[in-house]
Amino acid sequence: MDTCQKLSIGQNVELLKVISHPVRIRILEELAKGVKCVSDFEDLFKLKQPNISQHLSIPRQSGVVDYYVDERLRCYFLVDPLVPDLLALLGKDYHETLPRPACCPVTKRGTYPGERRR
Repeated sequence: MDTCQKLSIGQNVELLKVISHPVRIRILEELAKGVKCVSDFEDLFKLKQPNISQHLSIPRQSGVVDYYVDERLRCYFLVDPLVPDLLALLGKDYHETLPRPACCPVTKRGTYPGERRR
């Protein structure tokens, strides 16, 4: 994924699809800390190698992660600089909801500020 320019909406959607699984989020969180091989993930997540490899193939094919070979090990690392920011945002605690608009149907107050079309 070319990250030298702003991502298009389509590229953003694809990136969200890449991280849209709990195992892949956990994998990417670990890769944000540094290089890991599949056996590291097996130890961390108590999952089997084929399952981990399947989850790694999706971000690898999309260019979010890459790997190098060290003898018999494939060592994975994060490539896309947007991923740590996304993970930080997903991990953030929000204690309040946004305020309701003045024209909210729930509060039955206010008037719609835009043009009404019927």
